[in-house]
Amino acid sequence: MTSSAPEKFDTGWMTLDEDLPPLPDVASLDADAASAEYSLHRTKLSTHRTALSQHRTDLSTHRTAMSTQRTDMSGRRTGMSFQRTRMSAERTLMSVIRTSLSLISFGFTIYQFFEHLVEKSVLRGETHAARNFGMTLIYLGVAMIAVGIAYHLQFMRGLRLERIEMAKEDLIAARSAFPVSFTLLVAFLLLLLGIAAIASLTFRIGPFA
Repeated sequence: MTSSAPEKFDTGWMTLDEDLPPLPDVASLDADAASAEYSLHRTKLSTHRTALSQHRTDLSTHRTAMSTQRTDMSGRRTGMSFQRTRMSAERTLMSVIRTSLSLISFGFTIYQFFEHLVEKSVLRGETHAARNFGMTLIYLGVAMIAVGIAYHLQFMRGLRLERIEMAKEDLIAARSAFPVSFTLLVAFLLLLLGIAAIASLTFRIGPFA
């Protein structure tokens, strides 16, 4: 009696090319010889099962390595998400800077324009309404940049703390540090500029008096 065609086992990501050992032909053998042949066949089957078990172990090791690689890639993607969030916060602060700078410069221009017209006697009468409007724009611009700086500092502090906690739990790599925010430095300089403008217009002191 002979076995059918040799089998090949598909293991998912590769094919195991080791064939099953064929059944021995014991039709013409006596009982002792047939028993010896069957015993040898069982030994071959056991060897084949051992090879399959080793192959399954190799597959398990490969899956574990792939899972570790996927986890590392996921951690890197999360780390890059933190960087993208930081850059988004920088862009938000830039928008605040542009708006507040427009308010401060526009308000300062209005105030100085009407002040100059009064000094040259071009306008007669009270111009307090226009100058108060210019001062209001300056105050609003300075307040806006102050609130924007405070919000940015609070947001970045929370983002850094969250990043540190995730790095401690090995959820992200956190190999690249957050650089110095030049946008925040510019925002501080603009805040000082706005305060100097207010001091110049209100108390007649400072570089813009």
